[in-house]
Amino acid sequence: MRRIEHPGPADSERMTAIAGSAVPLRFVLEPGLAVDAAIAAGLTRAGCIGGFVEFRGGRCEPFRYVMPAASSDPRYVAWYSETFEPVGPVNVERACAIIGVRDGKIFLHCHGIWETSEGKRMGHMLAPLCRVAETIEVSGIGFKDATFEAMPDMETNFTLFEPVRSVGSRPLNMNAQVLLARIRPNQDISIAIEGICLQHGIERAKVYGIGSLNGVHFSDGSQLESHATEVLIHDGRLEDEDGQARARLAIDVVDMNGVIASGVINRGDNPVCVTFELVIKALGG
Repeated sequence: MRRIEHPGPADSERMTAIAGSAVPLRFVLEPGLAVDAAIAAGLTRAGCIGGFVEFRGGRCEPFRYVMPAASSDPRYVAWYSETFEPVGPVNVERACAIIGVRDGKIFLHCHGIWETSEGKRMGHMLAPLCRVAETIEVSGIGFKDATFEAMPDMETNFTLFEPVRSVGSRPLNMNAQVLLARIRPNQDISIAIEGICLQHGIERAKVYGIGSLNGVHFSDGSQLESHATEVLIHDGRLEDEDGQARARLAIDVVDMNGVIASGVINRGDNPVCVTFELVIKALGG
């Protein structure tokens, strides 16, 4: 499997997952607010400190985003492109925001696909610089006792989300039904999800998340060879396959040239580049 060497020492723990007491989220983003402020307001009203939300449509203006790019700085294996500033309103086709805390404030990490005046584009939404142009309904899962916290990461030299439980929260049963997780570089994303679920006694699940992969190999034989990508899971599941719990991930991805691809990825052939953040919800039956 492809491997990428980051400049710092590799953490011996390649996957982190914690259980959280989850509540369903559904609220609207009010026009005139920045996307991050609008989501923070909805999360606060629900009494939550972390989680994720999904966009299935919505208009923003102005809108700002970046894409993955090569790094000229040896401290990083990849970086971000210049900031793209589409003219006029942008329609968000679908996106996922992982919600956590950075410097004591609610912070968003959001990947998605959007329609701009120049056509369909994909990347990393700069939520503080994007303004809600009309009421947008979002849904997701919130956590009252756990969140993702932005922390310096020695291996990659980035500041990255790490799942944490809130101070003073009661420990949950190992077989909790919803998990917050992070996968580190060079781990196959599907096998890592299976390992986390096995550890927590989950046999069937819905999987939500965003991150980066070192190239992408799809089940139909197509490939993206860019070593840095931005990825959104638009349909993630853990299902029984011949008596084994197997992850099936359909993703959207953009490479460093702006090429967008979508489809089901190969299990065992898609390693994480920098990080991957997940919310995993167990299903009954």
